[in-house]
Amino acid sequence: MRYAEWCIAAPTLEADIAAAAMGLDDIGHSRVLYGSLRELGTADVPDEPGSYANVPYLDRPWTDWTAFVAANGVLDSAFTLMIEGLAGCTVEVLRSRLKKMLQEERYHAMHGRSWMRESRAAADAEQARRDAIVWIGPEGGDVDDLHQKGILSLGVRDIRRRLDAQVPAAPASPAIDWKAWDPVRRRISPGGIDELTLGMLQGLAEKRYMPAGA
Repeated sequence: MRYAEWCIAAPTLEADIAAAAMGLDDIGHSRVLYGSLRELGTADVPDEPGSYANVPYLDRPWTDWTAFVAANGVLDSAFTLMIEGLAGCTVEVLRSRLKKMLQEERYHAMHGRSWMRESRAAADAEQARRDAIVWIGPEGGDVDDLHQKGILSLGVRDIRRRLDAQVPAAPASPAIDWKAWDPVRRRISPGGIDELTLGMLQGLAEKRYMPAGA
């Protein structure tokens, strides 16, 4: 959704098209992931703002193109590394479905690295890197536990090291005070999406325009 908000506001027409295309890719990826989780017995969470486990960087619309650049260059790289860890795991439903997703994410990474070199996005990249590290979680936490069980092929140190290597234009992984970390929502700071964003994600606003009885 955040990518879609920039599909007619990016600096160039090509960047507009790329934002729309990558947003559509990620919608498809989300559906594959949620479908896989349901097959593995994970229940759906209630549709309310506090139930969304998004990183704080996605709580509000981005007001500057550099925020988009940092999201695509840093956050998306972190998410892709976690998907890579799932694709190399021992859970067959994940191994068999995530390979195509990783192929598509290669183009997102190329776009992110290109714009990171051209844009002054250091401040946004720093925030995106921090949110990514918090989302991955602390060493010795649930990600490392899943790695030890073979459910993830990468541990926390592996993911952080690869993230630092893939986006060298961003600051190195920051030190985090993990005392306030919420392992369910995977964030330290409180907050979340607002009611307007929730309504758009649910498609509630668009239902006003549906034909009667549809």
